[in-house]
Amino acid sequence: MTRALSEQLAAAIAAWIVDDAVPAGTRLPERQLGERFKVSRSPVREALLLLAARQLITARTEGGYVVAERPDDGPAPAATPRLETAEDEPAYLRIAEDHLDGHLPERTTENELMRRYGLTRVQLGAVLRRIVQEGWIERLPGHGWQFLPVLTSGAAYDQGYRLRILLEPATLQEPGWQIDEAALRRARAEQQALVDGAVAWASPAQLFDANARLHELISGFSGNLFMVDALKRVNRLRRLMEYRKVVDRDGTLRRCKEHLTLIDLLLAGQREAAADFLRLHLRDAAREKAGDARRRPATPATPTPPTSAPAATPGTD
Repeated sequence: MTRALSEQLAAAIAAWIVDDAVPAGTRLPERQLGERFKVSRSPVREALLLLAARQLITARTEGGYVVAERPDDGPAPAATPRLETAEDEPAYLRIAEDHLDGHLPERTTENELMRRYGLTRVQLGAVLRRIVQEGWIERLPGHGWQFLPVLTSGAAYDQGYRLRILLEPATLQEPGWQIDEAALRRARAEQQALVDGAVAWASPAQLFDANARLHELISGFSGNLFMVDALKRVNRLRRLMEYRKVVDRDGTLRRCKEHLTLIDLLLAGQREAAADFLRLHLRDAAREKAGDARRRPATPATPTPPTSAPAATPGTD
């Protein structure tokens, strides 16, 4: 399980302990926690290790964990661990929503944003750093900030998917393609954690980042900087549209399972089969997310991995 996802589960367990005033000494069986948070025992085990390190829970000599004693019956300082971005999430999402709705000017200042959203300079600084990293705002020379274009229409969103259907499978057939097996296995572990239960509670931002990270990683094996840059630009532009959508947890789980199949094809050296599978994967995802109901099949098809690597057929996607 990746650090980000284990942190999120640890935060959820910690919030439950504090919000429900779970008494000190209460046992924390992995199986019961897995049922409560709809995850397998493996991610629960890693989250408990994090909480023990923060002294919110205590290891028992006979095995397992219990809720730790809290001074004056109050929460421990580390009672509500969060991901780095969790604290600024509400302000971040409000700014993103207002930007998508056209309620913010193209150029603004920190003072204007602080007044509008009731933030301190430190709080706003954390939000702006995140937005800069995601590529939809930049600092102006001397003073102020400027929002950058993002995909704000369904038509543009669909165009982005059509580009990806053309681009991403092609990256797997570049002559300079070279796999980084260690990096791909780390990405597989992240996708497996999502399949094992994290997809049920991960935030839209975490889901988007995990999946975009995988697609960009695979495209990066091509060695073609222009292809990789094009994909990153599309992902940057569609990021806010994805955050805004209601998360289809079942659909996301299905796509994560497909990611595992795609990774396994690549690890097995079946690159052409992986390219065909990736093309179908993107086509189905585009149909599911399209706003036009006429493009939605009654039952979305799940791509079936080829048993062998067929010859590539240019121009058939």
